Amino acid sequence: MRLRPAERGYGRVLLLILATYLLALVPGDRWFPAVLLVLQAATVWQALRMSGARPAVRAVAAAVVALALAATASAVLAPGTTLIGLTFLTAGALSVIAPVSIVRDIGVHRRVDRQTMLGALAAYLLIGMAFGFAYACLGALQTGPLFGDAGDPALPQSLFFSFVTLTTTGYGDLVPAANPAQSLAVLEALIGQLFLVTAVAKVVENWRPRGWQQDGGKSGDAAAPPP
Repeated sequence: MRLRPAERGYGRVLLLILATYLLALVPGDRWFPAVLLVLQAATVWQALRMSGARPAVRAVAAAVVALALAATASAVLAPGTTLIGLTFLTAGALSVIAPVSIVRDIGVHRRVDRQTMLGALAAYLLIGMAFGFAYACLGALQTGPLFGDAGDPALPQSLFFSFVTLTTTGYGDLVPAANPAQSLAVLEALIGQLFLVTAVAKVVENWRPRGWQQDGGKSGDAAAPPP
């Protein structure tokens, strides 16, 4: 059942994203992939619920969650580099599903309000986390070091590089040594810029300051009485 706009709250989604990010910064052991994926699955499920996702989208998300749980169980029972890489890949796939539904939801808002802003921020952060998990997956699966002399990144480094690339800040301390990481970084930078341009256009188009009359601003059009 699709939620009414008044019932949607993207603030909870942002809190779950923050919790997932903070957990990713904590050094973990065998339990780490399990907790991270469960929290990421909860984040995506909450985002789909808040955005009123279609049943088909929820079905795809449920299938990815099932794969995530299977990958998590394998990583816990038989830890290894390959399984950890697949765990990060699954987490990245989960992070890709939610922004599509969120953008679809806030795209039909007739005016920009707090929920529109929170939803756009949640989608933007989820995109950054998706690429961060993708870099971590490449670091775990490919043979050569992802960042050349800097070696393979830990998850906090992957997330840091992802958000630096998404915002096109480009500090230059971490640089992908070869493909596919280089192409992935270019794609992320393009998506980040397109998202910001689209979000700003949406705000400019639909923003209504308090007291702005949609019928042309009668209060501002009121002319002085004729002499």
